[in-house]
Amino acid sequence: MAHKFVDNYREKGARKKLVDKLKERGIQDKSVLDAIGKVPRHYFFDETFWPQAYKDIAFPIGDGQTISQPYTVAYQSELLHIKKGDKVLEIGTGSGYQTCILLELGATVYTIERQENLYNRTKLVLPHIGYHANFYCGDGSKGISEQAPYDKIIVTAGAPFVPEILLKQLKIGGILVIPVGDEKSQKMLTVLRVSETDFEKFELDTFRFVPLVGDQAW
Repeated sequence: MAHKFVDNYREKGARKKLVDKLKERGIQDKSVLDAIGKVPRHYFFDETFWPQAYKDIAFPIGDGQTISQPYTVAYQSELLHIKKGDKVLEIGTGSGYQTCILLELGATVYTIERQENLYNRTKLVLPHIGYHANFYCGDGSKGISEQAPYDKIIVTAGAPFVPEILLKQLKIGGILVIPVGDEKSQKMLTVLRVSETDFEKFELDTFRFVPLVGDQAW
């Protein structure tokens, strides 16, 4: 993790190019593109790897986890249709990059990470760079029921199925975005809670995430 938080013209220029690339790939939501343009992704990399920070690639961050590809972050964020003040549950804090994008979009974020090293690191780094979320360490596959219900839920790891327990934590009218499949590839699903008992599911593009681990997953 970089300890020198420098964000100069070079990094800002690289972010602008990244935003242009995401537009070319089909990301249209201006608020999502603006958020990608603001969050200094290089802060989530060891200084040695700063040149990799604004490439549209996933990158290892230790503990068997990766910082997601910017396109994937933008894609999931766009599907959430975040409105200012939305209460959002993020499953899999990881590096905290997606967390910062959600915060830039105006969400109040509750984020949970099962890897203690990542949890400790991210909890320290994010406030230091000006981003404030509610951090939890534990089994994300079960959500954070004591803070439910949520307007939106985002899962940033590949799940074998949609955990029922997460659906119960969604408000009526709320959206869950989750990659579901096997350990090699997953389809992005959005689930809309229509009523107490009814949900509408939409299956979208194929992605590859690290596996969601927990009681309600692998």
